[in-house]
Amino acid sequence: MPSRQPTRPRKSPISARLAAPIVAEAPATPDPVGAEAVSEIFARLSAANPEPRAELEFQNPFTLLVAVVLSAQATDRSVNLATAPLFAVADTPAAMLALGEERVRDFIRTIGLFNTKAKNVIALSRILVEEHGGEVPRTREALEVLPGVGTKTASVVRNVAFGEEAIAVDTHIFRVSNRIPLVVAPTTDKVQAGLEALVPAPYRLNAHHWLILFGRYICKARKPECYRCPIADLCRFPAKTPAP
Repeated sequence: MPSRQPTRPRKSPISARLAAPIVAEAPATPDPVGAEAVSEIFARLSAANPEPRAELEFQNPFTLLVAVVLSAQATDRSVNLATAPLFAVADTPAAMLALGEERVRDFIRTIGLFNTKAKNVIALSRILVEEHGGEVPRTREALEVLPGVGTKTASVVRNVAFGEEAIAVDTHIFRVSNRIPLVVAPTTDKVQAGLEALVPAPYRLNAHHWLILFGRYICKARKPECYRCPIADLCRFPAKTPAP
């Protein structure tokens, strides 16, 4: 009788498929646009909206500061709805302190994270009264030590309230900057530093407003409206959205 050959183990089709390395091809990030394109981009944004304005409603530097603190992870519309009655009764740090945390919380209950934000509003009001004579300081360093105030909030206050050439970077500006791209960077602080060095002087004061409004209404996160974008021919974003 012939000897039986040993049976060789059969390879699983799955393991055979997995034997080859899996390689995902990521799209390359385009290089930032050049200096001439940057100037043209801001010239067009300026022409489309010569006098841009913040969409948060405020009466003075203090109410602007409070509004920006409240706007974290919230829409400007929701903040405006809450702050209209709040600022009617408390538009200074002293008046806000007199109102107290519980009543502030009641005014802003419709805004996300209202408990923490109410604590921060009262705490920063106390510091303004006790250390700054009830005035909002102008420097980034003094603003950023206030409760609830980070780089973005400080930059908004410096720009909008005091006319400083600061470019506050929120999610809209971060996306737009990396998408066009103007500045390619992994953090908002690095994008801000890059933009403040890059944007031509005539446009630096209003650059913050133009980029936010552009990102909010045209260069949207999920589906940018490239077909009506005033800078589509200058933008290097490869996945432009076609007209509907």
